[in-house]
Amino acid sequence: MVFPRRFLRLTIASFLVAVVGAAPASAYIGPGAGISVVGAGLVLVGTFFLAIAIVITWPIKALGRALTPVRRGASRARRVIVIGLDGLDPGLAREFTRAGRMPHLKKLAEEGCFSELRTACPSISPVAWSTYATGVDASRHNIYDFLTRDPCSYAPMLSSSDIRTVERTLNLGFARIPFGTRASFRTLQKSQPFWKLLGASRVWSSIIRVPITFPPQPFDNGTLLSGMCVPDLQGTQGSFSFYSTRARPSGTHVGGQQFQIVVRKGVVESNLTGPRGKDGHPLKSPFRVELDERLERARITVGGQTVEVGRKEYTPWLVVPFDGVQGIVRFYVQHWKDGEFELYATPINIDPDKPAMPISHPFVYSIYLAKTLGPFATLGLAEDTWALNERVIDEDAFLKQAWLYFEERKLHLWDALDKTRKGFVTVVFDTSDRISHMFYRTLDASHPANAGKELERYKDVIPDMYAKMDALIGEVRAKIADDPDTLLMVISDHGFTDFRRCVNLNTWLKDNGYLVLKDGHATSGDWFQHVDWSKTKAFTLGLTGLFVNRKGREKHGIVAPDEVPALCRELKQKLERLVDPVNDERVVREAFLTHEMHDGPYADAAPEILIGYSKGYRHSWECATGSVTEVVFTDNTKSWSGDHCVDPRLVPGVFWSNRKIAAEDPSLMDIAPTVLDVFGIDIPRYMQGRPLFRPAAERRARSASTAGEVNA
Repeated sequence: MVFPRRFLRLTIASFLVAVVGAAPASAYIGPGAGISVVGAGLVLVGTFFLAIAIVITWPIKALGRALTPVRRGASRARRVIVIGLDGLDPGLAREFTRAGRMPHLKKLAEEGCFSELRTACPSISPVAWSTYATGVDASRHNIYDFLTRDPCSYAPMLSSSDIRTVERTLNLGFARIPFGTRASFRTLQKSQPFWKLLGASRVWSSIIRVPITFPPQPFDNGTLLSGMCVPDLQGTQGSFSFYSTRARPSGTHVGGQQFQIVVRKGVVESNLTGPRGKDGHPLKSPFRVELDERLERARITVGGQTVEVGRKEYTPWLVVPFDGVQGIVRFYVQHWKDGEFELYATPINIDPDKPAMPISHPFVYSIYLAKTLGPFATLGLAEDTWALNERVIDEDAFLKQAWLYFEERKLHLWDALDKTRKGFVTVVFDTSDRISHMFYRTLDASHPANAGKELERYKDVIPDMYAKMDALIGEVRAKIADDPDTLLMVISDHGFTDFRRCVNLNTWLKDNGYLVLKDGHATSGDWFQHVDWSKTKAFTLGLTGLFVNRKGREKHGIVAPDEVPALCRELKQKLERLVDPVNDERVVREAFLTHEMHDGPYADAAPEILIGYSKGYRHSWECATGSVTEVVFTDNTKSWSGDHCVDPRLVPGVFWSNRKIAAEDPSLMDIAPTVLDVFGIDIPRYMQGRPLFRPAAERRARSASTAGEVNA
């Protein structure tokens, strides 16, 4: 019984390594809510009893499994590996293959296949990877964007997860007695990931950093490390800290925490900011920097650890202690010259060695990885795109950070491949997506984001990134070269295109009478600050859709249900006629009516219209946060110069395989049923994809046979 034994070894090993160097642990309560301190002894005792329980019950469970046969057909592979290269674009892949930069993927295509991969609608990562995991569209897995609005308040909320503080009560029948609080974690993704179905059929799965796997959902026969939407220790999706001797210009704000510091006798002393404590105030952890001008070295001390770095160097991960909880951070000396000093600190990541909240399944899995492979980034959006966008760090700092995280992910992949000789392995690398976002401008000298930035020095960043992704696949191929019974698929969730012009649809809605501001306001701040909901018919939030202010759904909805279809058709027609006044180009390639595309159970809560922008256009930064600005169109001058929140037909993903597929026009939705089918597991009827390696006639015959069994 290979896989139960692996789980047993993992649990016992994790318990043993957790005992070493035990320190106070805690349960994190959520965004801005503080922490609930739990003694390290209780954590260790819980882990100990978990290990003992598994040791005691494993023979019983093994006997039960042996006596309970699983209905499963013959497997057509001993192991299936899916490598996700987020954002890899088929057009650029072809270009760089022709240029000789991608020999390993070229060979893979010759031996098996290469194709474009239809992405999800909308074509944004949380939607697309949810479709990958579940085999269904957004109206069935309930994720349409990073953000959605709370219909009860119009306030923004994460689409994927709900983390909050819940009051504990003792129910005595005649009274409820409060006795503190607890952390509540809940996924908002619906349907179920296909590895849960694999586990139910006793196929082992190793799931590493697939987006929208936080909080981690338990499943049988497998391990999982959460990806996109894991928060930092403050409960945000990534809040860096920046320390500078220079005063910040008046009225500016660049995100994160910013502090003006003073160098006194070659020493800087300041604090890192953590989660809120029991008193409601943010916890602080002091650090000290000693500057040696002669050696050009900075000695940084935090939490009893001291390291030395030079200019433009990252520290290793350092443990940051707070009262009752700890995280990890890297520092980077961004600038040090003529008495001026600037220090960047990454968002404080949850420490995988002592996680303040569940970030893996089982809980001890992240501890196992940290103890055996070293500390690693746990933040869902780990590469700090916003710090580069706001020029807090430069391109070199961003690239160094991105490749550090890439190397961490590779170690996790090698461990998963070594430990999973039979079953399913999937690992998603974010590096390709983040570098594409931040350096797309370098592919076109005329891009407005190049203004004031170096171009020549970084013109090969994206081609080099594609070459490194190719080298990664070459390493994977070398590791499985002696295993012809392994099926390898390399995919991306979407491709990429230019993001040159910003469009504020909230402003357009205001100009056209669909969104109304309160008297005296010509513009509105973030999160619909001055919107008059009693007169507003439509609004937008996030990056993908437009909502109707519907009666019975939104708190102050004014559009009656029978008026919604006509309003949506009217908006669709006008949006598709919208033209950029600068170049007379059509802005929206197609405005998709959600109810015509999606008929799943969660379509009613979705945006009524999904915006399929033309190449070069996207929601403006202000539009994404519910602001109304003076003008509809602006140039995009930020480093984030490429995007994929456009018409999904413009940004398909990639698909390589070491076996030829029998289906044409593969879709991201096909991967889940394909993996199930390869392992001989019946594809659930709710899945909308089809198995790619089974000929159409065979698929129809199998479907008819399954339908007959169901009817019988």
